[in-house]
Amino acid sequence: MPRFNIHHITKYTYEGPVRDSANQIVLYPVKDEYQEVLSQELTITGEPLIEVYEDYYGNQIGSFTHADPHSHLIIDSRVEVITKPKPVIDDTTDAAAQWVQLEQLRWQVPYIDFLKQEQFASVTEILENICPDRARSRTPLAAAEQLRTYVYDNFKYIQGVTSVESTLDEVWKLKAGVCQDFAHILLVFLRQIQIPARYVSGYICPNKNGMRGEGATHAWIEAFIPFNGWVGLDPTNNCVAGDLYVRLAVGRSFSDCSPVKGTYKGSAGQMLEVGVSVSYENGRASEDAETVLAPQPSVNGKEINSYRRYIEMMQQQQQQ
Repeated sequence: MPRFNIHHITKYTYEGPVRDSANQIVLYPVKDEYQEVLSQELTITGEPLIEVYEDYYGNQIGSFTHADPHSHLIIDSRVEVITKPKPVIDDTTDAAAQWVQLEQLRWQVPYIDFLKQEQFASVTEILENICPDRARSRTPLAAAEQLRTYVYDNFKYIQGVTSVESTLDEVWKLKAGVCQDFAHILLVFLRQIQIPARYVSGYICPNKNGMRGEGATHAWIEAFIPFNGWVGLDPTNNCVAGDLYVRLAVGRSFSDCSPVKGTYKGSAGQMLEVGVSVSYENGRASEDAETVLAPQPSVNGKEINSYRRYIEMMQQQQQQ
């Protein structure tokens, strides 16, 4: 069974002293039959008291405040986790019977939330691309895997081209983004063909074998497949999310699973840096596992990289 040591640092640096910082953290790995948390150490600037509760989706949520004036806030999480393989996916049941079961789940809790569509102006264009009738000619699993591959093949993985505030329409037009964007687009696809799908945040721990999403928090989706339950699908790497994936939280979208979010009183300017490092699978820290902080994309729309500038220029020319 894979065993991982994960170090996750979030650092906010403010233009001037701020106070009354109130924050929510979703940094507690899921504990279930497939994931065992051996230990966790959380260190936060100011050593605040962390209140932990369980949200509607079963995630462990922490909240804390830092009232004193401060020019930076560091949230440092170190966890040791063992993951366990899930049962082999069985896709031998008749496709029609599986779609009938999904139809019966449409109005049942908790599946209702995972079938709701987000506001999306380009939904008509998406329906033309995914062809629901053709998707339903396959089993739900085969349809989900085909749509996962579509996202992988048609969207470029480019860091910094989007931010946490980028809309689905922006991602669709850019045809580019990062794991969070890939996951959101696949959620739209699956929900359009009535497969319940939920967003998953966590880490990918592939021993540095070139998979997209290493060295950062990762995002993928889980689709509800009849007679199998929730199946993890990673459109960023076009694979099933198995025991090399450590889950932090599930929800309707990124907003339910954001690792850190909060508010404060004081200067509006801030810089966010995040760093994640993962040990080798045997639990021993690798020699080069130093956690390096990296600035995160601007959320105010002022910073746009060259690829996004190029795409927007081409779109403007097409409209003239």
